[in-house]
Parts: sequence; C-alpha cells; structure tokens
Amino acid sequence: MKPLTLKQRIALELNRSRKLERRRGHRLRQLFWECTWRCNLGCRHCGSDCKSSSVQPDMPAADFLRVIDSLLPHVNPHQVNIVITGGEPLVRHDLEYVGRELYDRGFPWGIVTNGLLLDERRLESLRAAGLHNLTISLDGLEPTHNWMRNHPSSFRRALAAIRRAAKAEDLNFDVVTCVNRRSLAELGELKQLLVQGAVKKWRLFTIFPAGRAAAYPEFDLDEEQIESLMRFIADTRQEGCIHASFCCEGFMAGYEGQIRDYYFECQAGVSVASVLLDGGIGACPSIRADYRQGNIYQDDFWDVWQNRYRQYRDRDWMKTGTCASCSFWRYCEGNGMHLRDAHGNLTHCHLLKTNRPQKPLL
Repeated sequence: MKPLTLKQRIALELNRSRKLERRRGHRLRQLFWECTWRCNLGCRHCGSDCKSSSVQPDMPAADFLRVIDSLLPHVNPHQVNIVITGGEPLVRHDLEYVGRELYDRGFPWGIVTNGLLLDERRLESLRAAGLHNLTISLDGLEPTHNWMRNHPSSFRRALAAIRRAAKAEDLNFDVVTCVNRRSLAELGELKQLLVQGAVKKWRLFTIFPAGRAAAYPEFDLDEEQIESLMRFIADTRQEGCIHASFCCEGFMAGYEGQIRDYYFECQAGVSVASVLLDGGIGACPSIRADYRQGNIYQDDFWDVWQNRYRQYRDRDWMKTGTCASCSFWRYCEGNGMHLRDAHGNLTHCHLLKTNRPQKPLL
C-alpha cells in the first residue's frame, strides 16, 4: 500500500480532531430501515443470506413510522436521510405509502435496489411519493453480474433501470459495484458503459467474507488486486468523467484523500443508525446482531441513540490483536464495525495484506 505523505498525515491529524468532536456530538444524519428479508435474487455475495421468502415477516410500516414520529421533537427532518434497504425493498408494495409519509414529515428518503423490479412505472410511482435518493447495483459486465446475482437477466434489467434513473434529474442517484477477481479486469469497460448511460456517481466496494460470500474465495482480492483497484479509483477521479469513490471498507493509507470525498471514518453509531427487521436498533445494517443497542418494541429509539452506542463512539476496545501494533491505529481505529466478529476480533483488513511498516511522523 502506498505510504502516507507528510501532507496526508497533517490532513489526517486535522480530521482526527474533527472526528472526535463528531463522536461527542453524535448527530443523527442517516437512518436505515431494513424493511424486509425477502429478495427476488440469490446473490452469491449476499452478506445477510436473504431468501425469496423469510420466516421473519416484513416490519409493518406503522411500526417504523412510529419511530420516525418519535424523532421529530429531536431532529431537523431535512437533515436526516432515510435509506430503505432489505432484502430487496421493491418486493414490498407499500413503499410509496411509506415514502409519502416520510416526505410529508420532511425527511429525504431513498432505496437501495438490485433494479430487477424497477421498471418505468414503478420508478415514476416512487418519484411521485417523494423519492430523493436511489442506489442501483451493477457488479460487472453481463456474464459476471449475472453470475454474481445468480439470475440470467439481472444485468439487462439492472442496466435498463440505471438508464431510466440517470435521466431523472430530481434524483440523487448512484451505482454501486462489488468488485471481485472476475470484475476487476472489467472495470474500465464498465466505467465506459456507465458514462455512456449518463451516470454521474459510482461507488466501488470490496466484498467481506460474511453470509454466502464466505463460500467464494474469488471474492477476496489479493495485495496486487487491492492496489490495482485503488489506482483505478484514484485515476478515474482524476479523469473526471464519472465521480468514482471507494466505500467505507477501511483505512487505505497513502490513498487517503484520493479515493473518497472524505478521509476514512466509520460513521456507524456516530451519525448512522438503523431499525432492523425484527425491531433491533443498530447502526450500519451490515454489522452483526451482537452490536445492536436495543429494540424499538421495548426501547425508546432516541433514548438509545443518545445514551448507548458506547462501543461505536469509543473505539479503544478495538486496539487488540493486529490492531494493537498497527502504525495506522491513530487514523484507522480498528477499521469498520462491520468487520468485527462476535468477540470483537477483526475479521478482515486490506492493510494486513498490503501494509509495509511505517513509523508515524506525528
């Protein structure tokens, strides 16, 4: 991994002080609603191992809206983004109702979807209900995407949905790509495809070994492949033809400041919370159930947000194992919470593959 420059270290020091202040304030900015575990695909890389049907029924819309109403005395709704996720949220037929209720209360809202059900009629009905943010997944060129998504027409339908969404000027729209060993070599062609489709924003993810993804070693990038991905993102940002960015997967040393609009910081439990399908109160939905902080059916959401989440806001407990001796601890603080197991151990870190020992300059 590229070493940090002195300029980067100075910037990271400034960001560190701001990061600590953000933790003290923990202003809620993003709330995920895991509205269903049902899904119309059987993706090989699914971290939650969703099924087409689920033993856990969908959360009633009224239960989630009660949480939203409980927030109104405490937040400016225009500053809290609601993200509806799953499973596949579009398998629910009441998203327009929920969206309109959120819109009427002043909350911007959006969905994360595989695009399979996002035909022109559904997109228009969601926009009429106040849809503000939309994310669609595209994980490679057609053979790779269809293999990843385990569906023969998933690429064609996702691409059609992307082209529709890109034309909607009222939407804050982006495409996400989960990069693996198959798709890495395709990123140049995929970029051109997105640019031709007038897509302006593109987020690239790596895949951590959870759920079904743990069964596929080809999802795990090696040292050279991680470096290649970082260079691709940095170069694409320099080109300016599409606004590419790396996900919040972790601290990336000398690429910090070049691959994202911000320096690495896990915002889970700091500005990000979630209401999970069974009522669990969590942070990022990708984080294990072991780190839930309460349940909406027993606890007041705002009280939980204000007075719990200590594991998220004080990361010193993470300084164990490989993190204890890592020269980047000061800026990374243990990577993302979604990469911790039930015992708090770090399960995945790109720097463990690519890091060359460095002595901090500050």
